[in-house]
Amino acid sequence: MGTEATRGTSQLPLLASVILSAKLSCSYSGFSSPRVEWKFAQGDITSLVCYNNKITASYEDRVTFSHSGITFHSVTRKDTGMYTCMVSDEGGNTYGEVTVKLIVLVPPSKPTVNIPSSATIGNRAVLTCSEKDGSPPSEFYWFKDGVLMPTEPKSSRAFSNSSYSLDHKTGELVFDPVSAFDTGEYICQAQNGYGTPMRSEAVRMEAAELNVGGIVAAVLVTLILLGFLILGIWFAYRRGYFDRAKKGTSSKKVIYSQPAARSEGEFRQTSSFLV
Repeated sequence: MGTEATRGTSQLPLLASVILSAKLSCSYSGFSSPRVEWKFAQGDITSLVCYNNKITASYEDRVTFSHSGITFHSVTRKDTGMYTCMVSDEGGNTYGEVTVKLIVLVPPSKPTVNIPSSATIGNRAVLTCSEKDGSPPSEFYWFKDGVLMPTEPKSSRAFSNSSYSLDHKTGELVFDPVSAFDTGEYICQAQNGYGTPMRSEAVRMEAAELNVGGIVAAVLVTLILLGFLILGIWFAYRRGYFDRAKKGTSSKKVIYSQPAARSEGEFRQTSSFLV
């Protein structure tokens, strides 16, 4: 990067696989005493990799500095982002920078699925698939009984009797509504164009009719129990159990209280007897 060229900014995409090394080049000339800094930006987060020709503490265990660039001795998907090399003289009279984009490629891991074992015909059912390790992020594809499901079910004769929506980015497969045709074994595949696509375990989903008979039976049992309860209350009333309970609670208790003792001088007639 010469003195004239450093006043512009260029982007050079570099690819690196997990654990392998990656070198980000930054060549320059025309600086009497160059001061080099490397800045890393990922979204809204910015951090310093190199300051004043020295690797910062958070990177010193796996990054080395040279006048031709910086070298990662191991990389992870978190290192994906924009790296800017900034060169200046100590006096600040000459300045230039160049930006390099690093993409760390990581194959997807085995995806995790959430598939209901049964779904009611006519209702809505959601199947989900996720995978967090792939870089760039994986896309998701669904298979039913070993057959790849198209994005639009009506575009294939094999799935024309089904009504679903499929999102390759989020991994959601939504049946709305579920039909009898949707019974089968489902597999989710994660792929990001790097490494081998990974598939989940096969999980079977049964599409079943609403159990109307069971609901009717439950209602009948409830009504029968309620009828027995009412009959029991009526029988107790006819036998007079409620009247006896009332008489028992209305009986009064007589409590004798002895008159308080009085002295002879204070004796007064408190009662009279008629013969």
